[in-house]
Amino acid sequence: MKRHPMILAVLAGGLFVSGANAGWKKHVIQSDAPGMINDANAADFDGDGHVDVIASFGGRVWVFAGPRHERKFQVHRFGPGPNGRKLRPGCIHACLLDVDDDGDLDYIGSNNHVFWLECPDRPMSGAWKYHLIDGEILGTHCVLTADVDRDGRADLIANSGRAAGTPFPNSLTWLERPRKPRQAREWIRHVFGDRDAPGGSHYCGFGDVNGDGRGDIAYGAKGGEGFPGGQWFAWWEQPQDPKRPWKKHLLSDRQPGATNIQPIDLNGDGATDFFATRGHGRGALWFKGPEFEAIEIDPDIEKPHSLALGDIDGDGDPDAVTCGYEATGQAVWYENDGSGRFTRHLIAAGQGSYDTRLVDLDRDGDLDVLIAGHFSRNLVWFENPLRN
Repeated sequence: MKRHPMILAVLAGGLFVSGANAGWKKHVIQSDAPGMINDANAADFDGDGHVDVIASFGGRVWVFAGPRHERKFQVHRFGPGPNGRKLRPGCIHACLLDVDDDGDLDYIGSNNHVFWLECPDRPMSGAWKYHLIDGEILGTHCVLTADVDRDGRADLIANSGRAAGTPFPNSLTWLERPRKPRQAREWIRHVFGDRDAPGGSHYCGFGDVNGDGRGDIAYGAKGGEGFPGGQWFAWWEQPQDPKRPWKKHLLSDRQPGATNIQPIDLNGDGATDFFATRGHGRGALWFKGPEFEAIEIDPDIEKPHSLALGDIDGDGDPDAVTCGYEATGQAVWYENDGSGRFTRHLIAAGQGSYDTRLVDLDRDGDLDVLIAGHFSRNLVWFENPLRN
């Protein structure tokens, strides 16, 4: 790993803290947006060799053309939602998937329903065609692509986190992608956690937790006022038939503000662990497998609402990045030494976030940090200075 100047302090529990940002250069894609920006994704949509950025805000979905992201193109305008639902000015979450198997990535969003926008051959020249995925689930705070049923085609995981207003309250679903998605009225819904996820379920992670060859799904629920039954992290074990109910395994029900959890081997022992954050509370932690002992990483970070995992420093083990969701939040990354001991490094202060992605935006071989600013009302990326 390329070493860089830093100021270190030791906290209880063995966390090292860097007080310097070590040269993460900030690039502003959108500032002073007309409202919150909650989602951000990146891909080379037009095939010109540069990474573009897509996000929703101000009642529209926009694509910012790489490499400088100065040119902005409207690809969708939100109108009335299904079943007469009023839509927000932007999605609460979004992801990318080649839904129609035509070789380019399409946009999947959650905005009081779940939908996808078909990327055309000329993605910067007009509206992307809208398609409904599911109009009945509600409170979908996370959309995540994964091959749930192991048929070689990616599906979609989406929660139905509202306690009312939907036939599937406090539930978790995976949505099977139809063979002809352009013609399908909706995707095939499978409820794997039927009324089994109360308390404001948030973001999820997918991976084989128990080593049986089948992908399992983990969630966090924030709890607190108006969200009874929350404050937990849990994972659902996939049965042999993924279309049947899944078994819930509670990791902890004493996690105020729980939001993000992702399964990954953090200490290189071959067992799956979980990295988690309390995005409506305080702190980052991990659950050490196979017993899933809870270990605090950073008890002090405020409202770390977004989370992404990846090898940020290029040393071969997974690191993490998160950012507080208030405009006064901190963007930080946690350097993993390969054994589950972490050093916190500051990327930037005074930055809010609802969504964070690790993506090589400048095509220099390392992972940069893309942030949807929420209360900061901006869309920014930070250039990774740690390239070997």
